[in-house]
Amino acid sequence: MTPVTRQEVLGLYRKIFRIAKKWQSASGQIEETIQEKEYIKNEAKTLFRKNKNVMDPKLIKQCIEECEARIEIGLHYNIPYPRPIHLPPMGLAHKQGRTLRHQEKLRKISKPIYLKSHDEVS
Repeated sequence: MTPVTRQEVLGLYRKIFRIAKKWQSASGQIEETIQEKEYIKNEAKTLFRKNKNVMDPKLIKQCIEECEARIEIGLHYNIPYPRPIHLPPMGLAHKQGRTLRHQEKLRKISKPIYLKSHDEVS
């Protein structure tokens, strides 16, 4: 990891914790605010620890882009949780075969950048 990339990653980590410190839930309830603050901190710790050994510059850049996207979406919608995506269900595919593999591939490709790591951790 280059020193510039390292500074960028550490800056994002600090930015997330500053956001968590100032976070206010949409409902304004104290319990919900505390719960959302904890979620933000735990999610950041989990994902940053999971990706600390990543050395591939392209993968690092993708993780940085995902982090920035999640920060912007969370601040815009005032929701710390990843926004759900609405893809058609895979109910039409058989349990096995090319159709299922093709639909799984399409779902993976169509997943937005801000949800790439969410399913891996959750």
